Amino acid sequence: MTVLVRSLETAVPSTVLKQPEARDVFAAQEGLTRLGRRLVTTCFDAAAIDTRYSALAEFSWDRPDHDPDFFDPSTGRLLTPSTKTRNDVFVREATPLFTDTARRALDNADGIAPADVTHVVTVSCTGFFNPGPDYRIVRDLGLSPSVQRFHLGFMGCYAAFPALRMAKAFCDADPNAVVLVALVELCTLHVRSSNDPDTILGASLFADGAAAAVVTARDLPLTRPAVSLDAFETTLTPVGEENMAWNIGDQGFEMVLGTYVPHIIDEHITGALEPLLARDPSLVGRPHAEIEHWAIHPGGRSIVDKVVARLGLSERQGAPAYETLREFGNMSSATIMFVLERILALPEAEADDAGSPPRASGSPEAGPDSPGAERICAMAFGPGLTVETALMTRRLP
Repeated sequence: MTVLVRSLETAVPSTVLKQPEARDVFAAQEGLTRLGRRLVTTCFDAAAIDTRYSALAEFSWDRPDHDPDFFDPSTGRLLTPSTKTRNDVFVREATPLFTDTARRALDNADGIAPADVTHVVTVSCTGFFNPGPDYRIVRDLGLSPSVQRFHLGFMGCYAAFPALRMAKAFCDADPNAVVLVALVELCTLHVRSSNDPDTILGASLFADGAAAAVVTARDLPLTRPAVSLDAFETTLTPVGEENMAWNIGDQGFEMVLGTYVPHIIDEHITGALEPLLARDPSLVGRPHAEIEHWAIHPGGRSIVDKVVARLGLSERQGAPAYETLREFGNMSSATIMFVLERILALPEAEADDAGSPPRASGSPEAGPDSPGAERICAMAFGPGLTVETALMTRRLP
């Protein structure tokens, strides 16, 4: 029995943040020291990001607000709203992102109807409300009121992996299950001006985004590229607990993203991958670059740099992570879904040019070791320091 992600949809809010403009705003804030301004310039310029997206219309120069909460365009000042004010915006802006993205994922899951959904799993670490997004999806999409609902909150950038692992477990237990997974992160609600290097680094990276997927083991023909969920593993590095954290403060959530994180990942990524690769004997002892696709969470450019260099990956294998980072920034848990979407969209010829053997048929029951099966190794990093990894297989119609 093969558990497949049969549809995957992503979305971003409408406000565009151009990295050079955002850099100049943050560098001009009152209270910054000379070192703080230098750190802002360095972090923003080194982030390898061109554009990010925000749910805050106040961040647009084209929409001046007469009573702003987050940003006053008349003065260029970043304001300091309370946690409640920030969370109120989350409730208002995250809800339609959850429901609209989930609806598109369901609409594009051929052979699946709303009445077929048995489980809903929602994910976010950037806001809270109850009845929550799981409830809204059931109500707004007209799902059965008996749908089992689960919400994974405050796990951080790696949370897509527990969500997909949960979906796989439901489908393994019941081959008729249909799981709708939805993730929304509005990280820009919590940006602030500061001289603290961790806060500056977070401000240079984080963005808003949403994703949704339909996961099932139902025996249905493939009509579009899909991903089978083959195996998952979780590892805690022996160091790094104080280097990556996500706390609730009086003026929003406070990100701790230490500059030493890429070095920790560099030292421990090969060990973290060992238990995952051991799940498939054909991968044990092989060079990492022989796995066709790598879905790396782009927590920052230096993180992707370290993973690519340590594992000996090619420019092509690192491209989905780098391109996602450049176009969207770090959208916390939703980001890896953007990377997977990019891998799913790769043209068939590109993989053939990379030297892959002839492809297997589009049968969803074809095993990951079938001739031509395209393996994906995925990973994300978060508080703890937690390393979540997954083996997947790209399947074409």
